[in-house]
Amino acid sequence: MPASEEIRNMNEVEASAELARLAAALARASSAYHSDDSPEISDAEFDALFERNKEIESIFPHLKRPDSPSDRIGAAASDTFAKVTHSVRMLSLANAFREDDVRNFEETIRRYLKLDDGTPIGYTCEPKIDGLSLSLRYESGRLRQAATRGDGRIGENVTANARTIGDIPDIARRAPEVMEVRGEVYMGHSDFERINARATLEGSRTFANPRNAAAGSLRQLDPDVTRSRPLRFYAYGWGELSEPLGRTQYEALQRLSDMGFATNPLTRLCDGLDDMLAHYSGIEARRATLGYDIDGVVYKVNDLELQRRLGFRTTTPRWAISHKFPAEMAWTRLRAIDIQVGRTGALSPVARLTPVTVGGVVVSNATLHNEDYISGLDACGNPIRDGKDIRVGDWVRIYRAGDVIPKVADVDLGRRPERAKRFDFPTVCPECGSQAVREEGDAVRRCTGGIACPAQAMERLKHFVSRAAFDIEGLGAKQLEMFYRDEVLGIREPADIFTLAQRDAASGGKLRDREGFGERSVRNLFQAIEERRRISLNRLIFSLGIRHVGESASRLLATHYGSWEIFEKRIGSAKAGEGPEWEDLVAVDGVGQVMATSLVAAFSQKMERGSIDRLVKHLDVRDMEPTVNSDSPLAGRTVVFTGTLNGMTRAEAKARAESLGAKVSGSVSARTDLVVAGPGSGSKAGKAHELGVMVIDENAWMELVTKA
Repeated sequence: MPASEEIRNMNEVEASAELARLAAALARASSAYHSDDSPEISDAEFDALFERNKEIESIFPHLKRPDSPSDRIGAAASDTFAKVTHSVRMLSLANAFREDDVRNFEETIRRYLKLDDGTPIGYTCEPKIDGLSLSLRYESGRLRQAATRGDGRIGENVTANARTIGDIPDIARRAPEVMEVRGEVYMGHSDFERINARATLEGSRTFANPRNAAAGSLRQLDPDVTRSRPLRFYAYGWGELSEPLGRTQYEALQRLSDMGFATNPLTRLCDGLDDMLAHYSGIEARRATLGYDIDGVVYKVNDLELQRRLGFRTTTPRWAISHKFPAEMAWTRLRAIDIQVGRTGALSPVARLTPVTVGGVVVSNATLHNEDYISGLDACGNPIRDGKDIRVGDWVRIYRAGDVIPKVADVDLGRRPERAKRFDFPTVCPECGSQAVREEGDAVRRCTGGIACPAQAMERLKHFVSRAAFDIEGLGAKQLEMFYRDEVLGIREPADIFTLAQRDAASGGKLRDREGFGERSVRNLFQAIEERRRISLNRLIFSLGIRHVGESASRLLATHYGSWEIFEKRIGSAKAGEGPEWEDLVAVDGVGQVMATSLVAAFSQKMERGSIDRLVKHLDVRDMEPTVNSDSPLAGRTVVFTGTLNGMTRAEAKARAESLGAKVSGSVSARTDLVVAGPGSGSKAGKAHELGVMVIDENAWMELVTKA
């Protein structure tokens, strides 16, 4: 999705600080929902924050954080329920917050499909329900399985609970042999009020909002509890199908309705941008009277053949977008400015506020981005908020970006206390006392203490055990902080985790006597650690917490190198800017100079490399398995596209090649198998001829992929 105007106007300082705030907010929200079973924000709010992160990264790819959540969908399924692998991934949606975003969405579709402005594109427009995504699998017309979205690949089996929802038919009339219906479970306003009123009378726990009530009710271990909760369901899409439901999105929804599924009556066909925005305004005006929560309107390309051509990004379809309703704002007093130190040493200022309700959520903290944002001037001296600085004691206007992230939008200078002083941003780390420097071109000030800084060491450990990394059950932030301070069983680096049981045995098994532990919990922890000694290559790379190497990049690297032995050998011997290992690294499509430099630096630093080597000694690293059909003639081959393609865009060609098992590279080398050259191919085609690499034109390419 094209970036919003706000994000296009960001500088690097603002973007980096915002990415740090987004990553922290997502981690906090995920922990509250999945670990503590006490959601702080709605699913829709989580998705808005998630998509905002991706939007900023699209403009500032070199600022992408190692702990970036941009390639995640939802969150990992809970161990409370049996797990279900979705036959077709359940993706999230890209978000739009302004009319320009929707306009950019349609323009991007036209560019991708090479359609001029005169060619009509129809869209379905429907309210975006603020509930819980659910996939229903029908076989021979009967409901066989219901699963939550989870992380998009694996969800929770809630079949028994789904059967208690009246809007979900047990038998779908005239359904295909295999059909996965997808939609949203929600709770109406009046039902929500009744449930909370009854809970108050009984002295039991109340729900924060209808979305949490719906999610909590569907994820009950006892289906009778779910049955007692008035849950509803709207169908809006599908996954695996043994036969098409129609030629268009709208026809397919009508067929689902004929089968007995509830579909939203406010869904309508729109002929173009103006019609879409008019329908959005109409739904927004009726929002308070609908009787259930919505947080925007979803636009989908109506023609299913165009949907197929547009395809998918890593986590979102190109043919759909969620147009969010505007964020709300409120004024409150800034009580203090605290400095937090992150895993990469970044010093991030946080505003401590007099609590205020913004968009239905009580906000007491907000991001202040960095020292430039506080001073009111960016790194180039350009004004931020008309050049107003931010001081403790100020009255500030807070808004939740995308209805999620608390940010300071403005300062009321007329209410500023007379003795308020300018904030002096620290030049030493508040955690370890090391110098905090801001290098030229860097967006933030960073502690120079490295792994000697306890804040950085702790954050690295937290990243190491995070869900997308080693995901060690029973070893969360609280336990890591306890072990980090422990003189006998101290965990200072990842390798220490895998010697914990041995060191505990040498100490006489003292861990079982610690607060929060016992025989069973210690046994379970050691077992969980043992289970993680065998780890996939992409997870290991991501777990190292190397700056700029996120989850998606880790998968790219793992796919390219295949095994830890090859990865470690080539990265360890690479020299920044020169040599075959470096050229091979930067040729990986999606790996830029900044990321490559960070990787090489991590493996060349003595302390960092020592920590990695000590860790790997305790592991069994699984090679990256191919995820595509090995029968494809392109499987395992490296392809380079150069010049102009007329029949499809470069993005569509790349997606097609990867779907057939090829690796798409950005440069030609001795490892290249095939070059597809269009007009204006230039030096790449010339180099291919020099190296004896096969070069074909676009027509030959189209014939090749058609046969595949």
